[in-house]
Amino acid sequence: MPELPPHTELIDGSLVFVSPQRSFHTLVMDLLVPALRALAPRSLRVRREMTIALDKRNRPEPDISILRAEAVSAEADETGYDAADAVLAVEVVSPESEDRDRKRKPQLYAEAGIRHFWLVEKGEGRRPVVHIFELDPVTRTYVPTSIHHDRLKVSVPFTIDIDLTEIDHL
Repeated sequence: MPELPPHTELIDGSLVFVSPQRSFHTLVMDLLVPALRALAPRSLRVRREMTIALDKRNRPEPDISILRAEAVSAEADETGYDAADAVLAVEVVSPESEDRDRKRKPQLYAEAGIRHFWLVEKGEGRRPVVHIFELDPVTRTYVPTSIHHDRLKVSVPFTIDIDLTEIDHL
């Protein structure tokens, strides 16, 4: 709905107005988005702060999404994407959205069938800690697969190797 403030989410049928972001959140986004764009294969696209339509009552806005390239329009005028086109959802935890980011949103993403989920928390100083989860197709819940402190190195959904200590230089 265009008349709503930017970054308004629909969760469980209720509108959620996102608070202004803290510096940590912005720095993590500045670190991860360009790195993921540089590493992503041509079949995928990286988007930040775009809604994902899960069902009629849920349209959350992951901080970062990785989508199938064919779902992204050449006109670049989308306001969101379908869950079926999302490969990865990333949430950077903020104090104001802690419960939603850690509990409700991962549950919704899993139920919608999004295969990969990352939860980024603040670690020592301002360095991020990235918790990696993968969807168990039988239970439709996420299972933890790894935790990354100084270096994020995974092979799914594609080969990713990001030096998380680079945040110190931003």
